[in-house]
Amino acid sequence: MQKQNRRDFLKTSAILSTAIAGLSTNKTKAKPKEILSEDRMGVLVDTTVCIGCRNCEWACKVAHELPTKPKESYSDRTAFKKLRRPSEGALTVVNEFSNPQNLNIPTDVKVQCMHCDHPSCVSACIVGAMSKEENGSVIWDTDKCIGCRYCMVACPFQVPSFQYDKALNPKIMKCDFCFERTKIGKLPACVEICPVETLTYGPRSELIKIARDKIKHNPDRYIDHIYGENEAGGTSWLYLANQDFAKIAFPNPGDKPMPGTSESIQHGIFAYFVPPVFFYAILGGIMWITKKRKEAE
Repeated sequence: MQKQNRRDFLKTSAILSTAIAGLSTNKTKAKPKEILSEDRMGVLVDTTVCIGCRNCEWACKVAHELPTKPKESYSDRTAFKKLRRPSEGALTVVNEFSNPQNLNIPTDVKVQCMHCDHPSCVSACIVGAMSKEENGSVIWDTDKCIGCRYCMVACPFQVPSFQYDKALNPKIMKCDFCFERTKIGKLPACVEICPVETLTYGPRSELIKIARDKIKHNPDRYIDHIYGENEAGGTSWLYLANQDFAKIAFPNPGDKPMPGTSESIQHGIFAYFVPPVFFYAILGGIMWITKKRKEAE
């Protein structure tokens, strides 16, 4: 047993030494994929139509194989007693607010990752684990992630969550725009299940035209603002409402893209800095040795 462990250790040390010796300043730079296609897709959310059924919450959990309750339990409106945010176990949630136009009918608002056109999470990630895909989705690669959680800090909408309760293989969790579904021609799960067509899926440019048309022909129903058209440089998820968005818990990130500040600071620190790579290489080696030892036992 001791000889086997010693061989494992020497083998790991040799691998790590070769990897570290081969590092150059260019290789330590993160090169995230950030595609901004004119044909990217989006979703228009009409909050004046939503009835708060929370079917979207249930469908999202089923589509992403997350623990869920029976579908009928999502009709329980006591969930609206407190403001909720997406979490590692719920990638989308619905919140409820008072309606100034009709106090008897509340305003229900679905919340999830906004899938920014210029994602600050993609820019902040120092290893390129986050990417903006051609169809508009902002997704995450678990094999590249080192758990730094810069994406959580950088997000202006406070969306990404971390699986703190999973010590061995924690993941960053957020809405992925049902990337695996849409790339084979399916609708996002939340869009497909919505019973009142609160959610409209299509090319972002067309959704903006639809939203402007709704505002033009129903000035008493909507405020003249498409949230997400310009916020944070633009997002794939767009919203219509009958009241100021600040009153329904939407942040005001401004119209300029968010990545500039985080990218200049974080990439400036780590682009030519080898010690973090060395540290994670050593940590990975220790984990590998421990795993092999357990397998041998």
